[in-house]
Amino acid sequence: MLGFGVPPTKTGVGVDLRSLDRVIDYPARDMTITVQTGITVAKLQALLATENQRLPIDVPRADLATLGGTIATNTSGCRRYGFGTLRDYLIGISVVNDEGHEVKAGGRVVKNVAGYDLCKLYIGSLGTLGIITQVTLKLKPRPEEQALLTLGCEAEAVELLLETLHRSRTRPVCLDLLNRTAAGLINGRTAGLLPESPWVVVVGFEDNREAVGWQVQQLIKEVSATCGCTINARAGAVAEPLWQALVEFPLRPEAVLSFKANLLPHAVVEFCHRASQDRPDVRLQAHAGNGIVVGHVEGDLTLEQAQEMLVRLQETTDTAQGNVVITHCPAAWKKTLPVWGRARGDAWLMHAVKDKLDPHRLFNPGRFVDGI
Repeated sequence: MLGFGVPPTKTGVGVDLRSLDRVIDYPARDMTITVQTGITVAKLQALLATENQRLPIDVPRADLATLGGTIATNTSGCRRYGFGTLRDYLIGISVVNDEGHEVKAGGRVVKNVAGYDLCKLYIGSLGTLGIITQVTLKLKPRPEEQALLTLGCEAEAVELLLETLHRSRTRPVCLDLLNRTAAGLINGRTAGLLPESPWVVVVGFEDNREAVGWQVQQLIKEVSATCGCTINARAGAVAEPLWQALVEFPLRPEAVLSFKANLLPHAVVEFCHRASQDRPDVRLQAHAGNGIVVGHVEGDLTLEQAQEMLVRLQETTDTAQGNVVITHCPAAWKKTLPVWGRARGDAWLMHAVKDKLDPHRLFNPGRFVDGI
């Protein structure tokens, strides 16, 4: 994610934290862990698995991504629908400030209410407020069973299908919508686990075996009664390759341009239809229950075409109280393209926070929103 955001306004020194990878405290019965942030997410998850626990946050390239980088970019994925984001799991943090002092907030227990809740301030700040060195996280037990349902449908049936899923008696942890080009990419990585339809909805469940089994059968009944869709179900290890493909989809360095839109969930289908009509080659993954859409454009794309496309996408999100940000593009384009979308009314407050926590502007100056 080094290409995320605007290039800093001055040269500096890259700080490599990968040697800070020790586990400070792991009281497994309390379902919390205190760990240094240079540890990779894959190593952390492997450690937690020994106690049948996990951090339910989806991180692409987890073997390379550090925990600190994941927090700084506020990375999340398809399981966000059921489990939330890092804001829901970070309960303690240590940060080195611009004077080299360690600042702490939160604590090592879930019910700690002492001091200011600075934890959420550093999540997604792209390293512009300090260097995150240590965190305490809440954990979840690993599920006994997992299952994925894939539903293929035509364009005119997507709205009805998602409405049926929203009204369902089941409680999925993943509700993703893929267009044909995105589904084709995933099929190439999973030996054709998705139906070859114009649009594909993937519904995921994770719970004990009995609960997952009931929810799968219940959802099949509900969808079959209202929608004419192609339905396939996969459980256990058979579903794992598709889960992983959904997790890895948001990060595609080979794309010319990648964007992330956030908008009200009811407008997701309209946004996806317009984006696909505008660029038939765009690959779209929408977390339909959250109102988040990730898109990649590959192949031939000029700066002028990118500008025109982003203007149209922004117009669509404006009506749904949303925004579009660019997560990846050529560095030279960032001088022209609206990397952070439309200007927000709270920029003055964000500048005030930056001035208080990093008055000398040492940390990634200019990389974040409005030149912060």
